[in-house]
Amino acid sequence: MPRRIPLPALPRREPLPDRGSGTESLDCVPEQRILGLDPGLGTVGFGCILAGGGGLRSLDYGVISTPGEQSIPERLQTLYEDLKELLRQFQPHQVGLEKLFFYKMGNTIPIAQARGVILLVLAQHHLVPVEFTPAQVKQSLTGYGRADKQAVQAAVARELNLPSLPRPDDAADALAIAITLWHHRFA
Repeated sequence: MPRRIPLPALPRREPLPDRGSGTESLDCVPEQRILGLDPGLGTVGFGCILAGGGGLRSLDYGVISTPGEQSIPERLQTLYEDLKELLRQFQPHQVGLEKLFFYKMGNTIPIAQARGVILLVLAQHHLVPVEFTPAQVKQSLTGYGRADKQAVQAAVARELNLPSLPRPDDAADALAIAITLWHHRFA
């Protein structure tokens, strides 16, 4: 089960449009809770940030884990229930999601099944995710689309003023996706 923290009660807002000309001040952008998700069947990374005129800060991050000894339907149900709880708790204004990216053909179907569950839960909460490739996330945070994981984690820690690199890797990736969404929409 993911970690739970109490969050400040903020009114739900419609997602803001892109900044357009770039001449608007970030001070006038209302605070947004942005949830980043790094999909997988065994582990889904999540990271929720609060973004606005005052900068970025981490609200919480971690992973949803599904036991490998469970059947795939049971694991998908765990993912469904835990993600619904995360959305209830965080009430994000926007969600960033890593695009399906394959390294091994054997992982493709389980990851696609997990993404299907994620997309279903997001749709049930009237949230349309903004999707990014790993290269887009790396480019956004480091300026280099082929940066290594350590460089991305260091950039996440710097952007969020974290005392150390975020762990585990899936949670760090989810925070990076949330920051990328902020950069894409407002920075």
